[in-house]
Amino acid sequence: MPRVLDLEQSLLLLELEAPFDQRKVQLARRKMAKRWHPDIAPPGRQHEHQRHLQAINEAADQLERLAEGSRGGTVSRSAVKVSAAAARRAREEEGRRAYEAEQRAREYAADSAKYDPFGSRVPDHSVVHRYARCLAYPEWGVGTVSGIYFSGEGDDIQQWARMSFHVGVRTVPAGSLQFVDFSKPDPGADRVQRFMTAAQHALAEGEPALAAQRLIYARDADPTNATVLRLLTVAFWQAGNLAAAGRSVRDWARAETDRPTADRYASRIYEDMGATDLAVDAAIRVTERVPKDASAWARLGRLRLRQMDREAAIDALERARGLEPTVEIMLDLALAYHLAGDIGAEVSAAEAATMIERESPAAWSAFAHALARTDRVQECINACEHALTLGDDQEVRDLLDRARAALPHALTASGAA
Repeated sequence: MPRVLDLEQSLLLLELEAPFDQRKVQLARRKMAKRWHPDIAPPGRQHEHQRHLQAINEAADQLERLAEGSRGGTVSRSAVKVSAAAARRAREEEGRRAYEAEQRAREYAADSAKYDPFGSRVPDHSVVHRYARCLAYPEWGVGTVSGIYFSGEGDDIQQWARMSFHVGVRTVPAGSLQFVDFSKPDPGADRVQRFMTAAQHALAEGEPALAAQRLIYARDADPTNATVLRLLTVAFWQAGNLAAAGRSVRDWARAETDRPTADRYASRIYEDMGATDLAVDAAIRVTERVPKDASAWARLGRLRLRQMDREAAIDALERARGLEPTVEIMLDLALAYHLAGDIGAEVSAAEAATMIERESPAAWSAFAHALARTDRVQECINACEHALTLGDDQEVRDLLDRARAALPHALTASGAA
């Protein structure tokens, strides 16, 4: 069968350039035949010359046919460029397809080596029930069991089942099989439990995306199951799929209206999404359901601060302070008062933080910075020094230097008064 050469290759073989006609091709053929005739080949090179001359003749035949069919009997330079470009694209496409076919073959071989180690082995036992599920991978659906195999010796003997699923052939522990009787319907509760168990295993193994995929099947079986929706929300959130987590937590909140947990998650998820308004709305719903939860009011206050709603933030944080004051709540309250311009209240809140936890560097640092905005210079210095004994902080060091530099001026002004 003759080889098919593109136009550019044929011209290179004949050492011919465009434009050309049949006469030029014939002259080029004669010239190359004199050079590559087997009769004049060096000893041992006759076969090589014969093959090269055959390629030259095939190329010349193609070019002559092309010239004969061209307008005016001449092939132009632009026609050669167009043909060469098309040939290059065809070679690239052929190479791409060959590469993809090779990759698919490698993936299939790797998949077979990993999941089908008994592919070339006769089963040790046949099976009566052909159709089964793998409880460890319920998303594979129902598969066909082709045989049971054993590996190991003595006390280490393991029993395996070779199965064909829609994802391919898989070898799984025989103990993980659940044989299917198609004469009986598959209860929705069983499907939920099957996929929930597998999803919990995936979460424990650090695969939230796989867990979410399994929980989608469980949700489809029971769309109002609050436990499924909670796990699905967590899985999407851990997988970084915030949009899906937001949709799932909304479904969860609709299914579980008597508890604030869904809204707590919603507030955090919306905050991660950058949807502060939605996060605030969810936080408000939490405070309405559990009005005596200090952490709920504290979270609402922090979100109000992000909205730069100082008055609402102070109100929420004061509610949290009255229920269960913590260092974090008092520091957030001090920040809110600072943004509102109430220096006295800021100092009081920061001082209260130091009283709640005497060894908190953050509390003493906030207290020192609050005092620096008053005329209580010596107290500011004392607070800075105490903060530095608890932990090194360059900002506190700089503040201490500025306070010490301002101390003589303060004393002079006090003496003059």
